Amino acid sequence: MEIKQFEDKNLAHYSYAIISNGEIALVDPARDPQPYYDYAKKHQAKITAIIETHPHADFVSSHLEISKHTGANIYVSKLVAAEYEHVSFDEGDALIIGSVTLKALNTPGHSPDSISALLLDENGKEIAVFSGDTLFIGDCGRPDLREQAGAITADRSELAKLMYHTLRNKFLPLADSVLVYPAHGAGSLCGKGLSDAASSTMGAEKISNWSLGNMSETDFINSLLQDQPYVPKYFPHDVSINKKGAANFVKSVQAVEIREAITCEGCAKSLNPHYLVIDTRPEALFKASHLRNAINLMNDTKFETWLGSIVDPNEKFYLQAQNETELNALLKRIAKIGYENQVELAFISEFGNESSPKFPAEDFELSSENYTIVDIRTSAERAAKKIFSRSYHIPLAELRERYPEIPTEKPIVVHCAGGYRSAAGASILASKIGAKVPVYDFSERIKQFAL
Repeated sequence: MEIKQFEDKNLAHYSYAIISNGEIALVDPARDPQPYYDYAKKHQAKITAIIETHPHADFVSSHLEISKHTGANIYVSKLVAAEYEHVSFDEGDALIIGSVTLKALNTPGHSPDSISALLLDENGKEIAVFSGDTLFIGDCGRPDLREQAGAITADRSELAKLMYHTLRNKFLPLADSVLVYPAHGAGSLCGKGLSDAASSTMGAEKISNWSLGNMSETDFINSLLQDQPYVPKYFPHDVSINKKGAANFVKSVQAVEIREAITCEGCAKSLNPHYLVIDTRPEALFKASHLRNAINLMNDTKFETWLGSIVDPNEKFYLQAQNETELNALLKRIAKIGYENQVELAFISEFGNESSPKFPAEDFELSSENYTIVDIRTSAERAAKKIFSRSYHIPLAELRERYPEIPTEKPIVVHCAGGYRSAAGASILASKIGAKVPVYDFSERIKQFAL
């Protein structure tokens, strides 16, 4: 028996393969199924089961595609009301893979329909628990993502209460030696304090994980609900996709139209002016020359998360990159959050009919009161440290909707914590109100002020 952990660093997502006697069970597979096929081929084994711990909000799963390709059954709680062919997998149900057994545990809290899978070896000894988004390393899942999504919706306070009892009734009784394999690690927005460790043991979690500590139900609920991160726009969208099952990954990506470079004003005018242009080039190239209505969302580790935070589900947009390799890689990343059908056109281009004004750093330092400063960090970042005493706070994820709150009597300066988000934020404001007043990107200079 072997447990293989797969990691998608950009989405801080972990998925798993459990192999025994030539059979493989997958847990929470990512959108691209190829790594699992490669693993099965390498071990001359067959994928016979796929377990979905819940309909994920932060990524699109390949469970339906893998099932169609391999004939493997999909195991999921009946509470999901899954719209694909599946086998119910709830408390008391068990699945045999080779000589090992996977037992279902109903573990509501992150969602009403969450399950975990407890792995027993050939002697019936509890070896590991695949905890989905319920128990993380150092934390537990957030309870506020299913108030308006899924077959069953629930208030965050109700789910926080369920989480309290799940952790104490389902996880604390497990032996200290049981390995803990969660669906996410540090950087995921499915929790607020995840460790960067990829796995742990129940013994270690009982000592160090705050959510398993000795506290009252009320104290737990208050702690869990406090300071949860923002919810990206795409989260409810992905719950819906995963409840139905996603289309073939490769075919979906290949269906996106790719055109040769936009090279002239006439070409640019052929684009629909009502659609965003997501320009993924480095900020220096963007500022020198970019298309109207473009947002500078650079190719970075959190690209898909910020794309799904800024762009609404089902909203059409254009995708621009600086070379073919990056364009193809970005299309695959976009598909991982289920946005590939929204790409109206993808192209490689350096052409632009607009440029960004150069930030007047010296003048700002001498007379910052002559500028309107916009802080687009998260609320938690702002609460931890307010960099400028006089600034407007609108998180990047809300900027497209709330930009009218920003006065336009003075030039505008946009800042975040390190420069990546401010490039996107400044480009959003420039497209909205740039004709009225200059909009400047503080960029990496903010690090000097944040010391």
